[in-house]
Amino acid sequence: MGLAARLPAAILGFTLLGSAQLPAAAPSAPASGEAAPIPRAPNIAGPFTLQGQLIQGGAVIGTAPKGTSLLTLDGESVPLTSDRKFLIAFDRDHGLGATLVATLGDGSQQKQALAIAPRAWDISRLDTLPKYPVPRPEFDRVRPAELAQINAARKLQADAQGWRQMPFFWPVVGRISTLFGSQRIYRGEPGSYHSGIDIARPTGTVVLAPADGVVILAAAKPFTLEGNLLMVDHGMGLNSAFMHLSRIDVKLGEHVRRGQPIGAVGMTGRATGPHLHWSLKWREARIDPLLVAGSMPVTD
Repeated sequence: MGLAARLPAAILGFTLLGSAQLPAAAPSAPASGEAAPIPRAPNIAGPFTLQGQLIQGGAVIGTAPKGTSLLTLDGESVPLTSDRKFLIAFDRDHGLGATLVATLGDGSQQKQALAIAPRAWDISRLDTLPKYPVPRPEFDRVRPAELAQINAARKLQADAQGWRQMPFFWPVVGRISTLFGSQRIYRGEPGSYHSGIDIARPTGTVVLAPADGVVILAAAKPFTLEGNLLMVDHGMGLNSAFMHLSRIDVKLGEHVRRGQPIGAVGMTGRATGPHLHWSLKWREARIDPLLVAGSMPVTD
């Protein structure tokens, strides 16, 4: 399927807001493997223009009021471009409120309370399995260095402008096998939630860059969990990670363009079958690719 054919379906998941959305009641939890309905709510007036979804796991591109010299979200500084654009996002477990504050050149402030809509998540309860398998000594030896590489990559600041290109392209089109936010409960003890989205495709399927960016990590050898790991920075604190690749076709520091081939689907690392794990992170917030790329296009 051509890239142009993907865009209309992707736009369906990205809405234009006048400002903050009020939260809707959380829907009931979805059946395993199904996406929960995304709650929507009326807009309310405010000093910011926001495009996106104010919802757990969502991302928003905004425009600050004229004359803004400093912008904060819940007290943390948010970068602002020369045309007053900014990006914010909300973790899967973000609370139901947040506050944007624009400090103007004359010292006055304009504030906007944001209502973050709740989500329901795919929760599986496994009462007969322990939370953790017996660790392997080799894993304990190599894992700290792998995590150090990932953390160092996420601290890199690139000049990429891909964050402006929402809705993103899907890097591959196919069956979603695991949803963002899915979680297993082992004998009453919760495991880590699924930080991205899994798309089942045959080994060798070409993976495309979902937006412009700069390569901040291209694994020289497979990581224990992620396998061949590729990370691309889209600017303004937003980055993509592509896991389990059979190969990586770009190099560290390379600028990539939206739709450019960057690798191929595989099952390296801890994977039970060939698939692409695509995750998105803004600062410390893990966000849902379904809310950034929109509905998965229908395949033949």
